[in-house]
Amino acid sequence: MKNINIEVEENQYESLKETKKRYGLTWRGMLLHAQRELDSGSATE
Repeated sequence: MKNINIEVEENQYESLKETKKRYGLTWRGMLLHAQRELDSGSATE
């Protein structure tokens, strides 16, 4: 299994962490969910 490391600002980290907690996701689950959304064409920038 590969590892992914990213750097984010503290406020971005806190926001991501709260979203992860709210939806009961893991970090991996959040990344895969974002990929599906982007691939579906329904996500906006």
